[in-house]
Amino acid sequence: MAETFVYKRVDGCEIHGVLHETAVAQAPLLIYIHGGGLIWGTRNDMNREQIRLYNEAGFNVFSVDYRLAPESKLSEIRDDVKDLLVWIKTEAPAQFDFDQKRVAVVGSSAGGYLALLSGTFDVKPDAIVAFYGYGQVTGDWYRNPSPHFTSMTTVPELLAKQLIQPHPISSAPIERRYAIYLYCRQQGTWLDWVAGSDAMEEGELARYAPVELADSEYPATLLIHGDDDEDVPYAESVAMKAKLDSVGVPNELMTIAHGKHNFDANMDDPDSMRAVNHGIAFLQEWFQMKTT
Repeated sequence: MAETFVYKRVDGCEIHGVLHETAVAQAPLLIYIHGGGLIWGTRNDMNREQIRLYNEAGFNVFSVDYRLAPESKLSEIRDDVKDLLVWIKTEAPAQFDFDQKRVAVVGSSAGGYLALLSGTFDVKPDAIVAFYGYGQVTGDWYRNPSPHFTSMTTVPELLAKQLIQPHPISSAPIERRYAIYLYCRQQGTWLDWVAGSDAMEEGELARYAPVELADSEYPATLLIHGDDDEDVPYAESVAMKAKLDSVGVPNELMTIAHGKHNFDANMDDPDSMRAVNHGIAFLQEWFQMKTT
């Protein structure tokens, strides 16, 4: 049975994670960070079949929320993930059972970006799996209007602004927030809405770029990406792999031929099952190496 925990309270906002336990004592912990362009998503968005596969493979799964943009900015979102990892190392062991030496962060899309960013923190995971994530936030694909999204019905600015809440939020379903993301991608203004003016100062955005910050202490990483991704370019994972190669970090890029964005939402697709199982095998192998 899933149990919910509060891992952070800030500005009147409680930030939660939901634990899906495996039957194995002192099992490794997999922290899952949802996608949603940093604008929407909840801890309950994780695919149920994927949870089952991870649990059956002997992993505890902790699926988490974080504050969302544009009510909160990128610096605050980054701080939530930082504080989450500190909480996992300091407070979580007294609240539920897991192996503190085997903690992985897995994320998809924007969650994949945050998973990659977690490898640059002082308190970092032992391994990372990023599904169609990105290593920086300043690429032209995010800063210019997207041909994929401009082909959709145009979202007026007024509608996007009407969906913004007057206070920080840490979870929101896609149907209440997708118009904000769609507007930003159509206008090429995602970075302005998500990062805010402080982060836009010269050189400041480098602090949010794992592709620039990764060093030899970065965790072992598996990158999974479709080469026909219409939202996050496949080149993002190629660049992240090149960076990890250059600093000598164990890593792998699993390419899903003709794979689209969010390809793993359909777990009846053989590629989706293959990708998740490969992620499980990668983590099992890496954790086994750490304990021998």
